[in-house]
Amino acid sequence: MASNSTQIETISSVPDESELDRFAAVTNKAADAAGEVIRKYFRKPFDIIDKEDSTPVTIADREMEEAMVSVIQECFPSHAILGEESGWRCKEEFADYVWVLDPIDGTESFITGKPLFGTLIALLHKGKPVVGIIDQPILRERWIGISGKRTTLNGEEVSTRNCETLLHAYLYTTSPHHFSEDAEVAFARVGFKAKAQLYGCDCYAYALLASGSINKVAFILQPFDFLALIPVVEGTRGVITNWKGHRLQWEPASHSCPTAEGFTVLAARDKELHQQAVDALQWT
Repeated sequence: MASNSTQIETISSVPDESELDRFAAVTNKAADAAGEVIRKYFRKPFDIIDKEDSTPVTIADREMEEAMVSVIQECFPSHAILGEESGWRCKEEFADYVWVLDPIDGTESFITGKPLFGTLIALLHKGKPVVGIIDQPILRERWIGISGKRTTLNGEEVSTRNCETLLHAYLYTTSPHHFSEDAEVAFARVGFKAKAQLYGCDCYAYALLASGSINKVAFILQPFDFLALIPVVEGTRGVITNWKGHRLQWEPASHSCPTAEGFTVLAARDKELHQQAVDALQWT
């Protein structure tokens, strides 16, 4: 393993296809390790702790993150890791390569026994997500997006579903009650024009978008929640931005922290449908 790590550490400034494949292999290995942990706890009794922001965390979240960190550090010791539960792991304040980990996106779904949560792993190169995984460890479904490649589900290429207008679109969010008053009004504007509004998914909704089951997703998320989604959605020729239609940007560093209000995130199957949604949101 040491010789392989040495080879990986001498990569070029811009990842090529073979380097991205090596990154993806380690991402898969990290997701495997996290899945082994969470399957021990799913629908079993465990303690639930409320964090300072009142969101829940469990022993599974923390053990999963440590399992992923162990895999990544063994293969890429010079890379930085930013975990939702444990924060920044790197001697330097900044790094060209940063792994961003969310062990359980949708902890409330996990706590209540609903298998629509997911593990999110993103690898950023100079701030740009180049590899992203959405892993549903109970259903054993794994979407992986790699920069410049088609997104796959369990190794098979996937694509979004054709939908020309909002009137035919299926729109997903976790719950509009998670939005601020202004955001809830904006969501209602686009939801009113959609064929159906559906609730109850976290990152799994973006996985369904990538597989063509739905056409549009609108959320307010933290960077841990959306960075892994970008390669997955874009690898299906889908579009993912903020509610104004601008590229999602967040620079991870030792001092980085989530914002109180979160980031607006909008994803759609193509540019045309995405622009219709942006126009309907009227987000300022």
